[in-house]
Amino acid sequence: MSTKNPTKTATKPRAIELLLSPVNNSQLANLCGPLDENLRQIETALDVSIARRGERFTLRGEREQTARASEALQIFYAQARDSLSVDEIQLGLIELINKPARKDAPVGGNAPLLMTRKTELHGRTPRQVEYLKQIQEHDITFGTGPAGTGKTYLAVASAVDAFERELVQRIVLTRPAVEAGERLGFLPGDLAQKVDPYLRPLYDALYDLMGFDKVAKLFERNAIEIAPLAYMRGRTLNHAFIILDEAQNTTPEQMKMFLTRIGIGAKAVVTGDVTQIDLQRGQKSGLIEARQILREVRGIAFTEFQKEDVVRHPLVARIVSAYEAHTAALEAQLNDK
Repeated sequence: MSTKNPTKTATKPRAIELLLSPVNNSQLANLCGPLDENLRQIETALDVSIARRGERFTLRGEREQTARASEALQIFYAQARDSLSVDEIQLGLIELINKPARKDAPVGGNAPLLMTRKTELHGRTPRQVEYLKQIQEHDITFGTGPAGTGKTYLAVASAVDAFERELVQRIVLTRPAVEAGERLGFLPGDLAQKVDPYLRPLYDALYDLMGFDKVAKLFERNAIEIAPLAYMRGRTLNHAFIILDEAQNTTPEQMKMFLTRIGIGAKAVVTGDVTQIDLQRGQKSGLIEARQILREVRGIAFTEFQKEDVVRHPLVARIVSAYEAHTAALEAQLNDK
């Protein structure tokens, strides 16, 4: 005797037809990309399948996703007078997925315009836009959430913007060096050289936003400083834009030490992902404690990014979702025991 689960029914994929017009073979080629790579990006991001015959497209998937894919194809087709890169496709999909309900309300809204080398830089999701606004309006801002949500990059971009507008006199970027003890002790060089790989993402962001030559000159003038968190002790940082990255790996004492370094005319941003703590087992994270203690303190802002804010390869958001589901399942099993 066979048994069936009456509550679980398979959803049949929906198929819709899309005809792009006016027909332009050059635009169609630019839309699809080499070997239809752009179409594959849309399929991956929106979980649909796309079949094409000339200017006719057949989309299969869930109703909402096929509607989004249809809209994406029409938007990209209008932009395809020139070739479209994979980056343009992926970033455009992120904005489409996070588009507000009102059609006349752009994702960026009144997003701040940042003075960096990348003139097209702006918040791609509503939370990213809010994050940029909070950084400009508050002296201390916390940005937490999964990898790929732009926490650090947008913070560095805001620091570059403040420096270029002469709102601050220097930029100070720091991270806790949790691996600078026993496991890296055998490496040659001083502490700064040992922890340099942990500071590399901050260097990369600066080079991207200001250019290598300019960053090098600013390092020579000490207008930019990147250092392990341990080097911050005992200092007072006036008229500086200070970023503490990977803050989930600070102890409560280190977090308090950092926050009390902030001087006159200074602005600070603290970023971290509380799901990736590398502290010793049983050691409390300073970031988690700070969120609890400072939540109601006036003048401090908090942005908590979600998987929807991931601005990387479309698969990254799905990977985050899969890990969240796995963690939730494990917690449910433990609660049942």
